[in-house]
Amino acid sequence: MSWEDRVRKVVPYTPGEQPKTDHVIKLNTNENPYPPSPKVAEALRNLKTDDLRLYPDPAASDLVHAVAKNYGLKDSQVFVGVGSDDVLAMCFMTFFHSKDPIFFPDITYSFYDVWADLLEIPYETKVLKADFGIDPEDYLAPNGGIVFPNPNAPTGQDLPLSRIERIVAGNPDSIVIVDEAYVDFGAETALPLLEKYDNLVVTQTFSKSRSLAGLRVGCAMANERLIKYLNDVKYSFNSYTMNRPTIALAKACIEDQAYFKSCCQKIVATREKTEDLLRKLGFILRDSKANFVFATHPERQAKEIFAYLKSRNIYVRYFDKPRIDNYLRITIGTDEEMETLAGALEDYFKRSEI
Repeated sequence: MSWEDRVRKVVPYTPGEQPKTDHVIKLNTNENPYPPSPKVAEALRNLKTDDLRLYPDPAASDLVHAVAKNYGLKDSQVFVGVGSDDVLAMCFMTFFHSKDPIFFPDITYSFYDVWADLLEIPYETKVLKADFGIDPEDYLAPNGGIVFPNPNAPTGQDLPLSRIERIVAGNPDSIVIVDEAYVDFGAETALPLLEKYDNLVVTQTFSKSRSLAGLRVGCAMANERLIKYLNDVKYSFNSYTMNRPTIALAKACIEDQAYFKSCCQKIVATREKTEDLLRKLGFILRDSKANFVFATHPERQAKEIFAYLKSRNIYVRYFDKPRIDNYLRITIGTDEEMETLAGALEDYFKRSEI
C-alpha cells in the first residue's frame, strides 16, 4: 500500500468563476452590488494595527452580542464562524452523527453532498417537485438530520413558515438546519420557531444582504444546548476562527439596520424589474425570493446563452446538472448592470435569428 492509498479523496465543491480581468459584469456568485455600511469603513479606520499582534477573542463575544441583540436572542443562542460555509460545516460535524441518512433536496446548495462525503455521513436527496418546490412530506421518514436552504438555491423559491414548521415538528428526534443565506430578500425567517422547537438550527450569512462576502462571516442561531455543542466542536477544531478586524467590522455592519434594509429594498426592486425584462425576452422563471433569478428559455440552450454572455464580459452561473442544465442563475446587480444584461440578451437573440 502506498501513501496515496491512505489519502482521503473527495470531489470538491466548485465555486462560481472569479474573473481575473477588469470591466466585467459579475452576476455569477450572488454578491451584493452595493458596498457595506459606511459604518464598516469607519470601523476599519478605527482599527489599531498594534492589536493584530494579539489573538482575537475566541468567543467573538462582541459580534455574538450584536447578532443576538439584532434578532432578540440571548448571546448563548448565537454561534459565529468564517462565513456560513464554516458554520454549516461545523453543524454537519456536530449534529449529523448517526447511521441514518440525512436528507436534503436533490437540487440545492451543492456543498451539502461534499460535506457529507468528506465527513462520511450517509445521505439521501429528496426530489423537488416539478415546480422545484420542497414537499415537507418527503422529510417525515426516519433520518439522521435534515438541511435545506430557504429560499432554495439555485432555484430562488421559498418555503412558507407553516411548511418549514411541518418539517421541524415532524422530526423531533433529528436536528433540522434551515440555511437562510438569502432570506433577507423576501422569504420568511424560521427564527420565530426557535421558541417552540429545540431541534432547529437557523444559519445566516453576511455575504449576501450585508455585502461582506470578502470578510467571510456567518452565524447559527438555536437553543442554548445546541450552541454549546457547536462551540465544543469548534474549540476542538480551531479556537481562533475569526480574526480581530472581521469581528469589529461585522459588528459595525449588523448594527446599521437602516442601511441594510435600504440595500435589500433596492435589490428586490431591481429583481422585479429584471424578471419583467427577462419575461419580455421569452424567458420562463418563477418569482424569486433571493438576490438572483433562475431562468430558462424554451427556444435557446442555456449553455449557449452563458457562453455568449461571457464573451460580452457578463458572467452568470450555468449548472451542467440533470433537470437544471437548461437554466441560468443570474445574480441581481445594479439597475445599470441588469439593463446591460438585457441589452446583451437582445443582441444574442437578434444574432441567432440571422
